[in-house]
Amino acid sequence: MSFVDEVVDVVSVESLWRKSQGSRTESRSCQTNPVASRESSVQVCGASEAGTQTEWKQDQRVLDVDLGPLLDYPDVGKFLQRVEEDMIRELKKNWRSHAFDGFEVTWEEQNPQVSCLHTLQYPDVVAENLQVTSVTWNVTGSVIACSYGRLGDGDWSTEKSYVCTWNLDRRGFNPNHPDIVIDVPSSVMCLAFHPSRPSLITGGLFNGEVLVWDTSRTDDPLIGRTGLSIDSHMDAVYQVGWLQDTPQSHRHQILSVSSDGKILVWQMEKEGELTLHNGFALVAQQIPSNSKISKHGRGDSAVGVTCLSSSHFDPSVFVVGVEGGYSLKCSTAVQKAALTHMAASVPLKAPAQFTFSPHGGPVYCVDCSPFHRNLFLSAGTDGHAHLYSMLQEQPLTSLQLSQKYLFSIQWSPVRPLVFAAASGEGELLLFDFTKSSQKPSLSIKQTSNEKPVYCLAFNRAQTQLLAAGDATGVVKIWQLNSDFTEQRAREMTLLDELAGAVTD
Repeated sequence: MSFVDEVVDVVSVESLWRKSQGSRTESRSCQTNPVASRESSVQVCGASEAGTQTEWKQDQRVLDVDLGPLLDYPDVGKFLQRVEEDMIRELKKNWRSHAFDGFEVTWEEQNPQVSCLHTLQYPDVVAENLQVTSVTWNVTGSVIACSYGRLGDGDWSTEKSYVCTWNLDRRGFNPNHPDIVIDVPSSVMCLAFHPSRPSLITGGLFNGEVLVWDTSRTDDPLIGRTGLSIDSHMDAVYQVGWLQDTPQSHRHQILSVSSDGKILVWQMEKEGELTLHNGFALVAQQIPSNSKISKHGRGDSAVGVTCLSSSHFDPSVFVVGVEGGYSLKCSTAVQKAALTHMAASVPLKAPAQFTFSPHGGPVYCVDCSPFHRNLFLSAGTDGHAHLYSMLQEQPLTSLQLSQKYLFSIQWSPVRPLVFAAASGEGELLLFDFTKSSQKPSLSIKQTSNEKPVYCLAFNRAQTQLLAAGDATGVVKIWQLNSDFTEQRAREMTLLDELAGAVTD
């Protein structure tokens, strides 16, 4: 056997591993999101104050000596000596003068005329022919509330009513769209805003109830009611108001008067119920009968109360108007029990102390003067306005302002001798005793068809505004001119003289 070297051809196998690995590789890159940058520059404005003053020199006498000839004015000295006596006499005369008593400088823009600023109406009320029964301003003077009902023909007891509010300073104010509309099941006869809480309103209904609403609560504004019980009124409530619990207290009670003869004071409880706190009743037998006034009805029959006004100087004194045409001076401090068979959870007292000579028909409104403790106004169905002193039986003056009814009357909050009245002839009357003692200074046509004006209210915060509501369901906001908003010289003196007049 033999072995031979043989050269064999080279065999190569191509690698698939590197190719497969290369096919699976990918190239990736990443970076952070772009960083936003901004350049700004600020500069502080600086302000500084500096003052200089000459320094006091210790040896001032040297300066006087050096400049003596320049500071000596003999002519000035002689002049002052010559006029000294006359100047002192004139200064004393000015000091004793009362020419500018009561005069206050006003920096407000003068209004040359009375104009209608807004005409407010709720379309649903117009469609149902309801009437404005009451208007009231809140404490800020920017919100007005009005109640709707029926003072003419119709079934008052079953007809639903409304309470609407408008904020005149609100952006987007719409005179035909109230900010708040409250549905009430019975006619609302009267309203009154709280004296310090701008969202609280109390109202009296035709069915005798007294209600309290909080307009800041949008879901259910009703927060208090008297309900119908032995304590509640049996007839329509014609006026409501707020009373301060005590002079030091911030709590207020609610006062209501009705044609059932009762004057009731309600206390708000936490559960939303108004409970009777105090009460009075006017009974024919207990009304003082003055020598010059015809005798009243006999017995224990109730005397219907239509309106009330409290004294601004003595919280215990108030005046009421009654259906018989009389105005009565009353007191909350009385202790005499009322001779009545009307049931109540608290004893009812007889408040009447003095009777004034009557109107020719029922009294619709009384208002005590905010500037004099003894003066008050009354208005009635005889179309007359009476100015009374609480110290005299007869009126100081009697003014026939309308051939029909006078439904409302109110003193100006800023002019002691100015008042406004609402007439059954569709007029708003402004009276100024400084101009005339017998006729109005201005008559404004509120309605074109002589529909009655039922209510009015001066704005105590924005004194140039006067609101009036009428039988067409419209509330008009009047802007008064400067003659009715700026107190004149010696006006308080003239008011005192008017109050001191003695009637025959």
